[in-house]
Amino acid sequence: MDRAAVRKYVQLFVPKLVTVWREGYHGRDLRHDALAGLTVAIVALPLAMALAIASGTTPEKGLYTAIIAGFLISALGGSRVQIGGPTAAFIPVVFGVIHQFGFGGLILCTLLAGLMLIGAGLIRLGTLMKYMPQPVITGFTAGIAVSIFSSQIKDGLGLRIADLPADVGGLWLAYLRHLSTIQPATVLLTLVGLATILGLRRWRPAWPGFLIALLLCTVLTLIFAMPVETIGTRFGGLPSSLPIFDMPHIPFERTRELLPSSFTIAFLAGVESLLSAVVADGMTGGRHRSNGELVAQGLANVGSALFGGLPATGAIARTATNIRAGGRTPVAGILHAAFLLVFMLALAPLMKFVPLAVLAAILLVVAWNMSEVESFRHTLSAPRGDGLVLLLTFGLTVFFDLTVGIEVGLVVSAFVFMFRMADTVEISAGIHLLNENGEEGASEQDASQRVQLPPGVEVYQINGPLFFGAANRLDDLLDQFLSPPRVFILRMRLVPIIDASGVHALKVLLERCKRRGIVLIISGLQAQPQRVIQQMALHAQEGVLYMAEHYEAALAIARSYLGTSLQESRREGRIDPSTMSGHE
Repeated sequence: MDRAAVRKYVQLFVPKLVTVWREGYHGRDLRHDALAGLTVAIVALPLAMALAIASGTTPEKGLYTAIIAGFLISALGGSRVQIGGPTAAFIPVVFGVIHQFGFGGLILCTLLAGLMLIGAGLIRLGTLMKYMPQPVITGFTAGIAVSIFSSQIKDGLGLRIADLPADVGGLWLAYLRHLSTIQPATVLLTLVGLATILGLRRWRPAWPGFLIALLLCTVLTLIFAMPVETIGTRFGGLPSSLPIFDMPHIPFERTRELLPSSFTIAFLAGVESLLSAVVADGMTGGRHRSNGELVAQGLANVGSALFGGLPATGAIARTATNIRAGGRTPVAGILHAAFLLVFMLALAPLMKFVPLAVLAAILLVVAWNMSEVESFRHTLSAPRGDGLVLLLTFGLTVFFDLTVGIEVGLVVSAFVFMFRMADTVEISAGIHLLNENGEEGASEQDASQRVQLPPGVEVYQINGPLFFGAANRLDDLLDQFLSPPRVFILRMRLVPIIDASGVHALKVLLERCKRRGIVLIISGLQAQPQRVIQQMALHAQEGVLYMAEHYEAALAIARSYLGTSLQESRREGRIDPSTMSGHE
């Protein structure tokens, strides 16, 4: 690799913070970034604690994640305005890992996911994330929303349940069995929190609804001495010290078991961070470095894990808040992490009075926002294949496992795509199209060319990519003829790409032609098909297979072959010359 290529490759991973310093950073920029960072920190404070509790761990883990990962994502990332931290998308998978493997298992999962993200960025997979099918994204996002909503019913109603199951079905069965333990005071606080958040969103959308709801419900709890569960009664309060390097027991012997969950965390972190960066680009007119962003996300997850935090990614809502508050550079994200650290150190003694009901209310609103009901309904109105992918991904995410939902959604999307691509491939003879819909018709030019064909010559044309989804169209091609031709021309000028299955189908067609004594001529190969065919050792063979540059050259080869064949037959006495006058 030459120096220019190396420089170009390295440029993919240069943090946007470095770019900002090179362009020049001024006091005016700092004022805007400081205000935006403070605004985002106010939004992130209650959200980070709520996400940690919903994930099955303690609230300070969410704050550590927002501080450590939020700092690293902004300092090292490929977006100017990305805000990172824990997000709701991770709740089902994190809760499941902690429930099955303990917090040490989650640390290992997060470390592995971070390494996966770094590797994905280094081999430049970031540019491929944009090809993620929208029905899969909508399906698993809506499924996650249902899972989050279901997980918050216990704290929202104050149900007395000692051990919650990890699956959605089990959750609702447990809720039904314990309905008699509903706490009216808890329900009241949940409703107050919901009403405050939704009311402020409608009438004062610029105000920090989550924080105001948290403060209001905490004050009500203290004034009226409400008998509700708080952060203090469940977790004993928050530490008022800096995050420290913390390495619990890590079950390395269970690495293989944790790989699927690690992949899911890496996948979610990659997709959500790049989606967030794309949204930010649309709002600011900027352009992020996708591969650099993946590397930064990976380093942030490794850093979060080493300090006892949770998985992290770019947060779309917090990034949008940063932009609307005037954030211009990665300094805003760095300051957001610094403000969160100050809040945690200064307010830790007061956090123990926060009722869990208001945190449940916050996550209920987050779940509703994630569900994207309109997007879900809109995707259902798409062609049936897209609707099937959406419902499969959604159902499997809710009732089985997020990893299974994503994997099946991607596989089914691939099959739907292949079916549609195969259906666009036409193999025509000028009067009949060999497709499964029975459609007929051809251009007048093709029809006139068929009229001019010499006797004993047949021509078919392929229109579209000859890949494994369409290769079987060639299987019965020779069976279309009432009597087999002596020369068969296969026109491929409209085939942009071919894969191994397509080349195999051509080889099978060639063998069938050889058995029937038919000469095969392939014409008009484009660059990619020609290269692949040569790599897979499909070469011209005298009297068996010819490669023609274009259709006219193929006709000339056919006429030449027919003339030579005719003369040889006459010499050997296999053909009576008196019977051939009509063909000469």
